[in-house]
Amino acid sequence: MAADHFRTSTKGITLAIGDHLKIVIYGVLFLSGVTWFLITAALKRKRPITKRVGSPDLEKPGANRGTSFKPPVRAPGAWTPVDFKRPTAAPYPNWDVHKTEPIPYRPFKYGPSHITMGLRNMDWDEWIELDNQYLEWHGVKAKRIEERGDRCCRTAPEAYDGAVELLEELCSYLPKRYPTLFHKTPTGIHNILTHETFSLTLPLSADPMEIVGRLIQDDVAIMFERADGQYYLLAGSILLAGFWRLSDKFGMPLSEIHTSGSVPQYESKLRRGMENFFRRLQPANPVLRNNYLIQADDNLAWSTNIGPEDDNLAINQSVGWNLARKSTVAESHRFRSERQSLRRLPRSGAVVFTIRIYFEPITKVARERGVPGRLASAIRGWGPDTALYKGRERFGDVLLEYLDNMHQAQVERGEIEEGQHGDEGVEYPF
Repeated sequence: MAADHFRTSTKGITLAIGDHLKIVIYGVLFLSGVTWFLITAALKRKRPITKRVGSPDLEKPGANRGTSFKPPVRAPGAWTPVDFKRPTAAPYPNWDVHKTEPIPYRPFKYGPSHITMGLRNMDWDEWIELDNQYLEWHGVKAKRIEERGDRCCRTAPEAYDGAVELLEELCSYLPKRYPTLFHKTPTGIHNILTHETFSLTLPLSADPMEIVGRLIQDDVAIMFERADGQYYLLAGSILLAGFWRLSDKFGMPLSEIHTSGSVPQYESKLRRGMENFFRRLQPANPVLRNNYLIQADDNLAWSTNIGPEDDNLAINQSVGWNLARKSTVAESHRFRSERQSLRRLPRSGAVVFTIRIYFEPITKVARERGVPGRLASAIRGWGPDTALYKGRERFGDVLLEYLDNMHQAQVERGEIEEGQHGDEGVEYPF
């Protein structure tokens, strides 16, 4: 009896201990799970969320490049002045009108091309780029203003306030960004190098777009929205365009400017996004884009190879690659690239489009490491419509052979390996 009682008691104690151990183990597991959950949640709350800031998606109405701001609803053609002031520009570091080289934009990639607007955000300091070609560009522009007048520089009456607003912006920006070249005066701006002084006191001494053309290296077009919701080219200083004439496009809406120029895939891939972008563009959100062309002569202002600049000015298609001679010497070609900025002026609501030309011998560009192979690939990658628009049939054979030979020479010298694309480690569009 005693033994049985002992065994029964012992068994009960064992079961009790086992139950307690289970409770302890389950408790520890539960507390561990809760602790892990709380620590993980806390870390997630503290961890910063980073997103790559890219180009705006022009098809999405809410695309405002990282902000929650939504453009105010307004009727087409109506603009209420916005209380926005461009940030004061910092001086360009070590800028020298005789020594600062042009920025070597190389806006092409290896392989097939894709038709997009190719926008990226703009730093306000970098709105206008000047370099050691300033005096040469200024001289060419001044001569064309004297010889061609309103065929190159013109402002419609309804656009006058916007053109003056742009001039005011330049007179504020340039002396801050390039203090060794420009000095702000009580009434306007003074060019220290050319000894030109321009007053903003109305009435102006000349068309405001003529004055704009004398200040900077860029060509400039100003677009204004009318009641039909379209943007019209109503002010321009187009002096170095090379392939198009202000006299042809002045007064046209944005869509007709592109369709009359046979811009590749404008209707299918560009029109909707471009019109939406213009409609939503706000004064605080400027953008940049780059493109490039091959020119078969060395004339900066007008490519004489595509026809006379003054031939049948009333007919848009009187000049073009269809008139160009077929190239026979690769070394005569020029690499022509454009760096374009778009911004909206806060008072008038006008959209300012600056076009800075970079114009270099193809022989210079082709000496750069990896560039001849990459450029040859990009030119071969143009679709049929782009190839027609950019004139590849006229220069392709001789130029591509030259670029291939330059690429092969770089491979043989060990500057680049066979199979490399030439853009490894290079930040596009440079």
